[in-house]
Amino acid sequence: MAAGPVAERLAALELVDHHCHGAVTDDLDRAGFEALLTEGEAWPGVSPFDSPVGLAVRRHCAPLLGLPRHSPAGVYLARRSERGAAEVNRRFLRAARTGAFCVDTGYAPHRVTAPAELAEAAGARAYEVVRLEGVAEAVAAGGVEPDAYARAFRTAAWEAVRRPGVVAVKSVAAYRTGFGLDPARPSPAEVTEAARRWLARGGGRLDDPVLVRHLLWTAVDLGRPLQLHAGFGDSDIRLHRADPTLLTDWLHLTAGTIPVLLLHCWPYQRQAAYLCAVFERVYLDVGLTLHHVGPARAGAVLAEALEITPFRKLLHSSDAYGLAEFHHLGALAFRQGLAGLLQERLDADELSLPDALRLARWVGRDNARRVYRLPGGPADDG
Repeated sequence: MAAGPVAERLAALELVDHHCHGAVTDDLDRAGFEALLTEGEAWPGVSPFDSPVGLAVRRHCAPLLGLPRHSPAGVYLARRSERGAAEVNRRFLRAARTGAFCVDTGYAPHRVTAPAELAEAAGARAYEVVRLEGVAEAVAAGGVEPDAYARAFRTAAWEAVRRPGVVAVKSVAAYRTGFGLDPARPSPAEVTEAARRWLARGGGRLDDPVLVRHLLWTAVDLGRPLQLHAGFGDSDIRLHRADPTLLTDWLHLTAGTIPVLLLHCWPYQRQAAYLCAVFERVYLDVGLTLHHVGPARAGAVLAEALEITPFRKLLHSSDAYGLAEFHHLGALAFRQGLAGLLQERLDADELSLPDALRLARWVGRDNARRVYRLPGGPADDG
């Protein structure tokens, strides 16, 4: 990170990672590590280490394991195994210098840290984000009649958000149907008929467009901030259907209700920025993207996200899952990218130093405190 008062302020700032997941608690062999290093599938003869994120791990994570920068992948993995999962997680989570994590607990194909475990390893605080598709699928798995589904889902969702430490809900509608949905709230009859179709095929993965619409409108009724995955994800997504501007009509209908937080967004960070500029309660991050492009390109992604985004609308997230390296890399890339971007504007006399320091604090910590009403920050006054 370049020297200067903005870089120093960001280096010292305890971040709020407003969207992430747990870190694996088991030791990983090479295949297990490489499977978590990529959003894609394993390709025979091609290592995920030979990618921007793989290079970033070898450059920026190796020193935290007591290795030289750019250590070969085999050396890196051998040292990681020597340290053990618990020590590896502690080192990388503490290196992130994050004061609070908002943890999506709805995705865990591996054994990962619960929010309290993540907080303990990091020496931080952790809060929970409830994934609503998981709530709906649990309702179906527990047995429910089609005409009782809407009430049962609503009750289960309310119970989930009332648990201690829950600060938000999340939907992965982008994965299930995409955002090109009828924006209107579905009628009770439509929900019952859709539930009948879904339950008749055994429930499971919630991908019925009517029930996804019902889920999004239930999120509005819950009154909690709603996180929505947009853009970049694994091969299960259809990227052209994850453009957040497809939500425009729904955002008009729900304007003035709940905060909507667009996650990740790449390559649609400019589209997301437009939505933040024109809708009062829409926010964005470029998490997940930053550790995949690495610190060298983080500033370019952040620059596009901030071209027209109001400064109170951008938040920091890592979207780290599985590898604690990602919690560290997400924070590092964010700090370096934002510091470089703000320094460029300082050097061009496009903003003052007090403005730059204030914006760094807002984006790195205070915007998330405000939206989620976290301790130490003002309430979101919408």
